[in-house]
Amino acid sequence: MSFYPFSEKQLDVLSWWSPHRESSRYDGIICDGAVRSGKTLCMSVSFVSWAMFSFDHGNFAICGKTIRSVKRNVAAPLIHVLRELGFTVEEKLSANIFRVISGNRENTFYLFGGKDEGSASLIQGMTLWGVMFDEAALMPRSFVEQALARCSKEHSKLWFNCNPEYPQHWFCREWVRKTKEKNLYYLHFLMDDNPSLSEKIRERYKTLYSGSFYDRFVLGKWCASEGLVYPFMSDEKMLYDRPQGEAEEYVISCDYGTVNPASFGLWGLYDGIWYRLEEYYYSSKREGMSRTDEEHYQGLCELAGGREIRKIVVDPSAASFIEVIRRHGKYAVTPAKNQVINGIRQTSTALKDGVIRICRNCEDAVREFGLYRWESDGKDSPLKENDHAMDDIRYFVATVLNEDEDYFYVFASDR
Repeated sequence: MSFYPFSEKQLDVLSWWSPHRESSRYDGIICDGAVRSGKTLCMSVSFVSWAMFSFDHGNFAICGKTIRSVKRNVAAPLIHVLRELGFTVEEKLSANIFRVISGNRENTFYLFGGKDEGSASLIQGMTLWGVMFDEAALMPRSFVEQALARCSKEHSKLWFNCNPEYPQHWFCREWVRKTKEKNLYYLHFLMDDNPSLSEKIRERYKTLYSGSFYDRFVLGKWCASEGLVYPFMSDEKMLYDRPQGEAEEYVISCDYGTVNPASFGLWGLYDGIWYRLEEYYYSSKREGMSRTDEEHYQGLCELAGGREIRKIVVDPSAASFIEVIRRHGKYAVTPAKNQVINGIRQTSTALKDGVIRICRNCEDAVREFGLYRWESDGKDSPLKENDHAMDDIRYFVATVLNEDEDYFYVFASDR
């Protein structure tokens, strides 16, 4: 692994706990700010270094949004760096644990995923000497508070890093704004605080985001979402003519509705880029009558048009429509991933990076891009209006473009 000289802020994170530093009087540290600003690696190295300097035969926790993310984003690069620094590391990642040995000292580090309210039970009953939260703002409050309650050992410390969310987020209100009250050391990061990022890469990240996502991920601000969800889609340059010829493969994404509109998108892959080629959009209010599951299935087949469809991605709440597709035995179907805010972020990045392209003949998707707005309550939630094509596009991005994450398929077969 190649190392660049640490920035002043990264050096601060690495040494804030050192006994000769005035900052060592704090009970913990919060690092927030821009993406790719170098928070996670320097914090995780500092966390283990502090643990090895301060304790022997102690138990520590490293927490992420999911076990998969904490292993990939924290544990794997951290273990590599620790070995290069001369520590002995015994891995048992299948058991979500690793041990670090330095001289006569040995400490154990447990990995936890805090993806939902039920995750708090995973960490109950433990006694910890310290805990580190990677992307703390993405975890439920119950999990974070349960983990903090485990840190009952003398001289234990709390470590948090995250990218900003909306201003009324519980972590902003209860921790970021109360650092003095809670005796926490606070550092705010920008991309310039990461020397390993070239100017070209910095500029690239700045072009990936717009609106509130730009303010949060590039400027590192805790700010409210407002206005259009995808404001950049008002630019005519973001719409494309349909490519000529057959695609390398096809996928259909579906947001299902009977009273609400049903929106299905046909996607084709051309030279590494997915195009939304055609769409089926049926609004019972607009047409004056509703359609049954079977009638929507016929619309799906007409959209497929005899092409070989790799899979159908469907709104996970549409159990009856998924069952209709399964029963006909013609297509493989999978429930879509439905994390709204994360899916919007992924879709925004995919659109701006040119990974997906919307063909201008998809008139209802184009119309909804111009109407899809954030709620005005200061929280991260889009209005439940003009969102049906927006949802099916989000399902496609989250489930097809990010299918390296956990998912499952439902396959249809003849009996």
